[in-house]
Amino acid sequence: MIQVALAILYRDGKFLFQLRDNIPGIIHPGVWGLFGGHLEPEETPEFCLKRELIEEIGYPVSELIPFKNYRDSQVTRFVFSAPLTVDLSQLVLNEGWDMGLLTAEEIHAGAAYSQKAGMVRAIGVPLQKIMLEFIAQKSI
Repeated sequence: MIQVALAILYRDGKFLFQLRDNIPGIIHPGVWGLFGGHLEPEETPEFCLKRELIEEIGYPVSELIPFKNYRDSQVTRFVFSAPLTVDLSQLVLNEGWDMGLLTAEEIHAGAAYSQKAGMVRAIGVPLQKIMLEFIAQKSI
């Protein structure tokens, strides 16, 4: 069973997404997803996510709020939320094709425009469902 930890980072009513690299052979190439990654042996989901956020965007999140765990036949997703306390320009994208603050409307639509890709790209279906549930339950 694959285990991943994912971050819902929010700022000014928008949500930070990563546009995954468009490389054949990787999981969900070229779609918008949440920052995070696979748990290493002996890692807690929270420790993993803090490590991944430093590696992927140089963001030292101070506190993660557990949201919900999602499990299907292939993966367990540990989802946390936290405010994004810096401007997007202060983040350094070290992994992925692009990043952006997506609106609730874009998340509902299931797609958003990427400057770097120069086109509208889909949001990964499992993550869109997670985000729609988060938006319905939280007032950000």
